[in-house]
Amino acid sequence: MLKLEARPEPSKFWSYGSPLLALAITVLIGTALFVALGKDPLRGLGVFFWEPLRATYALGELMVKATPLLIIALGLAVCFRSNVWNIGAEGQFVIGAICAGGVALMAGKGTGGWIVVPILMAGILGGMLWAGIVALLRDRFNASEILVSLMLVYVAVQLLGYLVQGPWKDPGGYNFPQSKTFKAVTQIPRLMKGSRMSIGLLIALVGAGALWIFLFRTRAGFAQQVGGLAPAAARYAGFSSRRALWIALLTSGGAAGLAGALEVAGPIGQLTPYVPAGYGFAAIIVAFVGRLHPVGMIFSAILMSMFYIGGELAQSRLGLPKSLTGVFQGLLLFTLLACDTLIAYRVRFTGLRRAA
Repeated sequence: MLKLEARPEPSKFWSYGSPLLALAITVLIGTALFVALGKDPLRGLGVFFWEPLRATYALGELMVKATPLLIIALGLAVCFRSNVWNIGAEGQFVIGAICAGGVALMAGKGTGGWIVVPILMAGILGGMLWAGIVALLRDRFNASEILVSLMLVYVAVQLLGYLVQGPWKDPGGYNFPQSKTFKAVTQIPRLMKGSRMSIGLLIALVGAGALWIFLFRTRAGFAQQVGGLAPAAARYAGFSSRRALWIALLTSGGAAGLAGALEVAGPIGQLTPYVPAGYGFAAIIVAFVGRLHPVGMIFSAILMSMFYIGGELAQSRLGLPKSLTGVFQGLLLFTLLACDTLIAYRVRFTGLRRAA
């Protein structure tokens, strides 16, 4: 009855309509899931799509979640547009948090607010260092950046666990695996009282603008994208593929490390084993739902943060497992991959023609 027919050229309409269709299908499947679990589907969808928007404090929490997702996604967009597949942003996020936490723990009584800058710089450099390992192995030994970056996530998580249960463990923390609470002077400045929103949101928005200028208004950004789309043409034009590799990985690693620094010196306020919140993996979905475009990723980061908050509310109000967040994230990714077929193919109904 149905046949996929190749389009003469990719559809511009479905290149933007595909994420909206994927979201609609995700909502429909989510509705069926709530019914199967014996929950009111309207209440369930309200928890995910209305509760995070209904009050000022809720909007602030939405931005708290969206900030690291957007920052990491911006860095990943540089990688993916360059055909470099950094899947280990979660590890770079964790290392950035560790380095930033190490600087924050050095703060003493006479430390001023200037220490926020070294904290953020330490996070950026830590993420770049971790991504630099991936770039080095890919550059020198042609190792798969997918496998190397992914495996380094587990190394980073183990390193965090060692530190918070060993040398950095809080002696007055009742034997919990956590560092000391950072001093107030290390706190990332907040945008308003009564909200946990910090200047990280402004950094993310400025980063989105900077990425747009880099990708679409500079020669370096053009070279970066040509290297990903057509390596042979890039070599012919004199663009260095090695340089593109290092720029892509260091940029994405630095962005993930910055997100980690903002997280531990902001909402968390200390190092704990729960620093890895899955932002690095969720940001991959944010990047692709946003079509690797800075503006699109702003909206997709907000959507993904709604899934995070909705999962937490579904656990407390509906008695559902928090893992429902991952279910919605996975549904959105797989439906997007399916709907993207419509960009290059159109659906034809052949049954009636045969009957005639």
